[in-house]
Amino acid sequence: MKIEEVIKSNVALKDTKKVILNILYTQNVINDKFNEILKPYDLSGEQYNVLRILRGQKGNPANMCIIQERMLAKNSNTTRLIDKLLLKNLVTREVCPDNRRKIEVLITPKGLDVLTELDPKVDEHEQLFADNLTDEELQNLNTLLEKYRKLN
Repeated sequence: MKIEEVIKSNVALKDTKKVILNILYTQNVINDKFNEILKPYDLSGEQYNVLRILRGQKGNPANMCIIQERMLAKNSNTTRLIDKLLLKNLVTREVCPDNRRKIEVLITPKGLDVLTELDPKVDEHEQLFADNLTDEELQNLNTLLEKYRKLN
């Protein structure tokens, strides 16, 4: 469906505006489907992102700065996200023995189990959208999006 139909616009839109609207609308469609997957686990997309970052540490702790710089949403409140994951016993938080001002966060076995359970569902979610494009189109889309968001 064309973006003009989605927003029910009778006015001709400039391509520059259509691109932004298409990206925002597509993001919402993807997020809505993704949130359906996470809902039974009582996780937000940002909490899931933190868990993935911590799993990527392969058993090594991550401090708040590492987590924040790897987040997809750079304006996330990392401390609040960690607090919520702590309450769910998906992460642990310790004061660094070498630097008392530094907080180290580790994913728990329960957190790893949740991710293991989610992995095939997330893969299926990604494939659902990817099935609409050829491999070459996927590569082109990635290239174009990377190029589009580059600010001069």
